[in-house]
Amino acid sequence: MMNQDPEAIGFSSARLDRVGQLLSSTHEAGDLMGAAVQVTCHGVALDPICVGRRRLADEGARVEADTIFLVASITKPLAAGAVAKLIEQGDLSLDDRVADVIPGFEAADKENVRIRHLMTHTSGLPDQIPENRAYREAHRPLSDFVARTCELPLAFEAGTKVSYQSSGINVLGAIVERITGTALPEYLDEIFFTPLGLRDTSLGIQSRSERESDVVIAGEGLTYGGAGTDYDWNSDYWRGLGAPWGGLLTTVGEMTRLMLMFRANGELDGVRCLSEATVRTMVTDHASALPDLDPTDHARQRWGLGWRLGGRNTSTYGDLTSDDTYGHGGATGTVAWHDPAKDVTCVIFTNDPDAASWLRPRISNIVMGAVL
Repeated sequence: MMNQDPEAIGFSSARLDRVGQLLSSTHEAGDLMGAAVQVTCHGVALDPICVGRRRLADEGARVEADTIFLVASITKPLAAGAVAKLIEQGDLSLDDRVADVIPGFEAADKENVRIRHLMTHTSGLPDQIPENRAYREAHRPLSDFVARTCELPLAFEAGTKVSYQSSGINVLGAIVERITGTALPEYLDEIFFTPLGLRDTSLGIQSRSERESDVVIAGEGLTYGGAGTDYDWNSDYWRGLGAPWGGLLTTVGEMTRLMLMFRANGELDGVRCLSEATVRTMVTDHASALPDLDPTDHARQRWGLGWRLGGRNTSTYGDLTSDDTYGHGGATGTVAWHDPAKDVTCVIFTNDPDAASWLRPRISNIVMGAVL
């Protein structure tokens, strides 16, 4: 449902106007290429705020409501959602050993890593495999990334620390394929995207769209490939890879629909994608409940199943959201969150990671400050 009257759904229009003002002034100063923001209260969305351009070298290619963004790590909770779907169907359990699903994973003393460890960033796996850049430069398939992850030792005993691990989310994708016989992109389409009518959302793409946004690549070369390479964020290789840890492409409006599905406990517009119990479990703090977790990590990060939870220890969702907030950010300059306390949902997509690092918390603060 869409509305053009902020007051009608619980926002001050004067205060909310500051979002567009901040984005416009930052773009006009040359410090932001482009952005799209959509906010929702009580399940009703306002029209997206769109500013700037979507192309690195085309001033006329403006960001519009249907611009498709590479959202990076916002992909992770959806990959976790696919595994959660298998759990609710009785195909898996959180305490299943990963090695019992993925043959060879037990190498290098990983036999005690459980699925819950992959979903809460407590597995002990590295964020990326050591050869991440080399594999991308060589256009290696996801199966090679999984195979290399299976060979790696753990940095710590599973369940004792929190350490962000994209490689573990990649293994979740392999688990989905192993159980269902369907690759993760197709499975996500089957359980989420098609039922919700999301025509511009996909994990990886086979055909490039003129509506896609480029990403400004600055200072990220060693990890993601220098700008203009054939394996960076803007390349055909990366856009088509469908990385479970960061390959989702979608519009601000369709991401809002995904967030509203979780907000409504797994059902939207009469379509149920996940059970209420599954959604409730996904947004519950699991990492902090691990009995052997280091107390320092307990205070530093709170993780549900794929979702990062809010708290005073993070400004991922600004400074004014409640501790019950859940969501995720992306390295390409994106964030999506829902605060159940005020029933506010916010999706912020930029194509400019450096600008996003300081814009995202400020925009989130404006949104929460605009609640009546």
